[in-house]
Amino acid sequence: MAPAFSIEAIPALSDNYVFLLSRGDQAVLVDPPEAEPCIDLLEQRGLALVAVLHTHHHHDHTGGTAGLLQRWPHCRVYGAAADLGRIPWITDPVVEADRFVLLEQPIEVLEVPGHTRAHLAYYLPSSGDVFCGDTLFAGGCGRLFEGTPQQMWQALQRLAGLPPQTRLWCAHEYTAANLPWAWVQVGGDGPLAQALQQRLEQVEAQRARGEATVPTTVALERATNLFVRSPSA
Repeated sequence: MAPAFSIEAIPALSDNYVFLLSRGDQAVLVDPPEAEPCIDLLEQRGLALVAVLHTHHHHDHTGGTAGLLQRWPHCRVYGAAADLGRIPWITDPVVEADRFVLLEQPIEVLEVPGHTRAHLAYYLPSSGDVFCGDTLFAGGCGRLFEGTPQQMWQALQRLAGLPPQTRLWCAHEYTAANLPWAWVQVGGDGPLAQALQQRLEQVEAQRARGEATVPTTVALERATNLFVRSPSA
């Protein structure tokens, strides 16, 4: 029997997640902000790092890559071709619609600028997962550092256009802050306000138990994310 493919959200820094993908004794990391905790975890589990995926260039998503390459020098590093000057460790520059295979999983590259000008998402159609970095958050979206509102809206619509059951692996634990803001904007006690209140109660219970609120799903964000639901930028 082939080894199972799995994905795990690992807390890092104050509110980041680094995502660990594994199959058998091989691993892939998405957006590692620091090296040592990742090295310790992989070595404890007997995993060899074969690739790192970067969604964008910010240090809290790339800060661990240099240290990881010291431990696994043959590891492949994927990132936006447009970010070659800002992520110097990239071995495999990628652009919109590129496809490659890691851990026997096909991966498709989606360009979703807005938070930064060269932001990527990585879509795994076989497992129904997408790593969206800081473009879409559970109940919110990323700040506009380099892109425009129109670019961000288009990026959100693109992610929201994936199948409803698709799991969205957002890179920060912001849900408990995003939902109260959204509830205030909606006001009243209509269906959307009630849905937001119900989701917030679930999120508060999850956080009280020390659980991550990531991943979320396309269906849930379509239902309760005001930025996704917006008809325009």
